[in-house]
Amino acid sequence: MIAKIGRSGNLYGALAYNQLKVEHENGQILFANKMIETASGHYSVAQLAQSFAPYLIANRNTEKHTLHISLNPDPNDKVSDDKFREMAEQYMREMGYGEQPFIVFKHTDIDRSHIHIVSVCVDEEGKKISDKFEKMRSMNVCRELERKHGLIPATDNEQKQNDKIFRPVNYQAGDVKSQIASAVRHLPKYYQYQTLGEYNALLSLFNVTTEKVEGELQGKMRQGLLYIPLNEKGERAGHPFKASLFGKSAGLSALELHFAKCKEALKDLPTVPTIKAAVTIALKSTSDEQAFKKQLGEQGINVVVRRNDTGRIYGMTFIDHNSKTVWNGSRLSKDLSANTFNDYWNNNIKPDIKEPTQPQPKLSQSNNTEYLPAEEPHHLFDFLNTTEKHEDGLIEALGGLLPEAQGEDYEEQDFANKMKKKRQRKRGQK
Repeated sequence: MIAKIGRSGNLYGALAYNQLKVEHENGQILFANKMIETASGHYSVAQLAQSFAPYLIANRNTEKHTLHISLNPDPNDKVSDDKFREMAEQYMREMGYGEQPFIVFKHTDIDRSHIHIVSVCVDEEGKKISDKFEKMRSMNVCRELERKHGLIPATDNEQKQNDKIFRPVNYQAGDVKSQIASAVRHLPKYYQYQTLGEYNALLSLFNVTTEKVEGELQGKMRQGLLYIPLNEKGERAGHPFKASLFGKSAGLSALELHFAKCKEALKDLPTVPTIKAAVTIALKSTSDEQAFKKQLGEQGINVVVRRNDTGRIYGMTFIDHNSKTVWNGSRLSKDLSANTFNDYWNNNIKPDIKEPTQPQPKLSQSNNTEYLPAEEPHHLFDFLNTTEKHEDGLIEALGGLLPEAQGEDYEEQDFANKMKKKRQRKRGQK
């Protein structure tokens, strides 16, 4: 079992991400520890947040006060809800958070069964709970849970592989081809996207772009792709590389097949309402691009904005690392098109978008004063603003789920391609 611990200063973002899955029937609340209860067991985000309010009010100087933890058993493990509850309780207790309020969500929108836990890392007096040797302690607790519940153990190699993550290409560091290869060979295995534009938006997170090229070969028109490294400003920073250097999966034909496959697979994706709602909430609750990107980044969604030479926004793409999908804004909703964002951020025309609604808990008719009142949906947007300095959420959003390829593999593949071409030339000369 693999545990991932995320920290941020946005409690409402973490709660909203998980609660939206519940509201769209892609998740459920399994367990609540020291949380204020409602009569029906249903919650709004604002109601959930009230349990954490005293801790955040008492908080002294901890900026990243929110914990967002995921526990991920092996895909072949069959874990019951009761076992998940027991494991969550033991994990939080062993990590020093057993007396904290926390809420456990089970996500059901993908085949791999897993849970998310949201809590805060400051106690009732506002002191930060120690996170010394956190990673080592977490790994030890996971090994203990595997033994206790008969789970498939995550070996050290699997843990190390899981910790490896892609890095944006640094053209100044050299070996650019291997750096690009680390991304382009694996991205189609993990992410779904339907157009070359969406693929380029994903590649841009790694300081790479691709261009389609055409030419005549042996009297026939051919098409192909070039991969080009970029600098931190998105400008070309080196010579292009042919797609063939990175294997068949990086070529145009393979990508077009991937586009078609994804188009069919994404027709009825259950997470689309969650992504759309998260983007809409961020748009309604922020006033500028930086705050918008920061809020979505804390929920594992990267935003790629494309502008022309005059500064007009002509493209908006959202990369959801939770569902591993890439979406053009207008594909999600006409209200999330590039024009909407251009009018808002460039012309100060605030969008008139209907707020996502939340199902309200039904209160007991006999004595509803004992329970929290229903919250109006607009209360959610009032609390989503943050002033924390924006950081690129790419590495944190990826969460170490993508294996990093080794450069030697691509040198070997390049050599094999050259030898194949050499043999073909020899056969042609005979």
